[in-house]
Amino acid sequence: MTESLIQLPTAGEPVIDTFDRMIRTGPIVPYELPGGVKAWMAVSHQAVGEVLAGDGTMFSKSTKNCPAMHDGTVPADWPLRVLTDADHLLNKDGADHMRMRRAIARAFTPARVAQLEPRIQQLTNDLIDRFADQPEVDLVENFTMPLPVGVICELFGVPSSDQPKFRGWTSTLISHNSTGEQTMAAMQEMVGYLTELVADKHRNPGDDLTSDLVQAQPEHGIADAELVEMLWIIIVAGHETTMHLLGNAVVALYTYPEQLAAARAGDRWADVVEETLRYRNAACAMFNRYALQDVQIAGVDIPAGAIVGWFAGVGRDPAKYPDADVFDIDRDHSDQLGFGRGPHFCLGAHLARLESRVALSTLFGRFPHLRLACDPAEIPYAPQFMTNGPLCVPVELQAIS
Repeated sequence: MTESLIQLPTAGEPVIDTFDRMIRTGPIVPYELPGGVKAWMAVSHQAVGEVLAGDGTMFSKSTKNCPAMHDGTVPADWPLRVLTDADHLLNKDGADHMRMRRAIARAFTPARVAQLEPRIQQLTNDLIDRFADQPEVDLVENFTMPLPVGVICELFGVPSSDQPKFRGWTSTLISHNSTGEQTMAAMQEMVGYLTELVADKHRNPGDDLTSDLVQAQPEHGIADAELVEMLWIIIVAGHETTMHLLGNAVVALYTYPEQLAAARAGDRWADVVEETLRYRNAACAMFNRYALQDVQIAGVDIPAGAIVGWFAGVGRDPAKYPDADVFDIDRDHSDQLGFGRGPHFCLGAHLARLESRVALSTLFGRFPHLRLACDPAEIPYAPQFMTNGPLCVPVELQAIS
């Protein structure tokens, strides 16, 4: 690696601008994570495709294949260790990964997810009813955050009174402002809660996915500790990205009002979701892959053991998408990489798409004169680079019955 590295995050620079700078630098670029940890980031469509195609052959998801994680190069108190060292399915390879993935995948097939639409619609309606008579509201606090939190927590049997805890834990784990002590404390609290939840579902199974997984443990050979790890990563990822996907979509539609008009006129909310995944994906830096050997990605040599990430917002690559920085729902999204590809393709992709389509169509249907209460350029974004979206979206309402 060269001495002058792009830092992620870069102080004073919006995260999306840092990624755009990476794209202009090369297909896969050296960069520096918080704490001075050096890594590589695939940012072009070609490079990301090659990295994802190499899962299990060129790249591992396990830190045991990364010498820097064990020789003192990466500090023991590195805040991101709670994510890279966790024993969940996103950090597993091969047969062990597939064993855990099969246990949960059947709950997220298109057919099973489609059955959730009436309940998602009801949750959406209930949230909107709570603020429909207010002249102005923050959509993040009142809609784009509580909806996906409510959907994923209800799906796994988390009582509504406990759902805000998961939002707090997630915010701490994801923020690049959190210390190692803070992330460790958040992880311990969440794991402790979920350990009790699993124990309760053993004693009192209910109509939820946690109970289903408990009943299926013997079939898949999954221990309670593994199940807890599986639950936290799915609940965290299952609401964090959808929350920001919705926020990013709303801001993009008001940045490009002609696209909002087209979406309204043609009921094209599914196209809005796909274009948001390309234009400003809620998921950003996926950094936990490790080169199993010396490899070449998009013509760039990467040494064995290197930490390699990929930019999930690869739709901003101008070599793949002309005028990539323009939001356009008429684009061809057939080669979408926003949810990944290969053995680690996002399990919740169908659920995220359904939630987002229902939420956007209902929101803009209920409020035909809804408008931003500020300039889109004034929207503040979360201090994080693994996922990214607005901290608040103030809007002025005018509801219809």
